Amino acid sequence: MAPYLQTVKSFADVPITDAGVDTVAFLEASQGVLGLFDLLGSKAFAPVQSDIKGNIEKVRTRYNAAPTQSATLEELVINEKGEKKRIATEGLLWLLRGLDFTCKALQNAQAKKETELTDAFTEAYGVTLKQYHSFVVRPIFALAMKACPYKKEFYGKLAADPEGGAAVSDAQLEEELNKWLAALASIVTRMQSFYAGGGHDKGF
Repeated sequence: MAPYLQTVKSFADVPITDAGVDTVAFLEASQGVLGLFDLLGSKAFAPVQSDIKGNIEKVRTRYNAAPTQSATLEELVINEKGEKKRIATEGLLWLLRGLDFTCKALQNAQAKKETELTDAFTEAYGVTLKQYHSFVVRPIFALAMKACPYKKEFYGKLAADPEGGAAVSDAQLEEELNKWLAALASIVTRMQSFYAGGGHDKGF
């Protein structure tokens, strides 16, 4: 084994061409986000994980049904426009929102070294998912964010090899995490612009 970020596909390795963001690689990298919540170590994050996992599956199901029309995320959305129910289009939208929340939370933690994860995640929630959630859902997420471990504990898990191998240095972890987050932020921003520009048509 190896430290966590070396065991999952980085968003920095997701191909982006003129046609768009590679669907298969994006889904593989998104799968790695689920493991981050495992490292946070609280069952309170189960609803967050479940939401991200379910939306990954919606997009993957569409890709498997029409792979040649879904090679990139943009093509997948455009080619689903003719369907009565655009399940993957909506699933991708919510997946991007979940990824945006996770990305901004960890970027907050990176930018403000003295900030604990609870505050970093709470701040990110306020500018991402909160506006889309009902008064029933918001307390569930608030509970999850209060259950965040100390930053030192989480970063220690990120750096460690679970099978007892050498851990990465603080500097190496910093570099890998920043690269991972920057690439994720870039993809999320690109796709948000695509949706906002009408690439998904109306209805969401």
